[in-house]
Amino acid sequence: MPALWIAHVTVSDPEAYGRYAELAGPAIAKHGGRFIARGGRFVQLEGKKRPRNVVAQFATLEEAETCYHSPEYQDALKHARGASERELLIVETTD
Repeated sequence: MPALWIAHVTVSDPEAYGRYAELAGPAIAKHGGRFIARGGRFVQLEGKKRPRNVVAQFATLEEAETCYHSPEYQDALKHARGASERELLIVETTD
């Protein structure tokens, strides 16, 4: 069953976060993920507002989780830590 990787982000260090983005994109693609939303317009209806929102689709929840724990993504994530506040979750779709 397909799954969505959903991140809500506030960037505090654009340079370091830019390095994260450079590395994270290829890591996500390597694991079969494809971006379906990446920093576009949004309307916040409830909860904490984060100015950057990213959604990637994976074939399965397990593939998305494997991507997160992969050496490539963990290397990218080092640049996001301390450069952003984030919430990240993976959720299966109903399709």
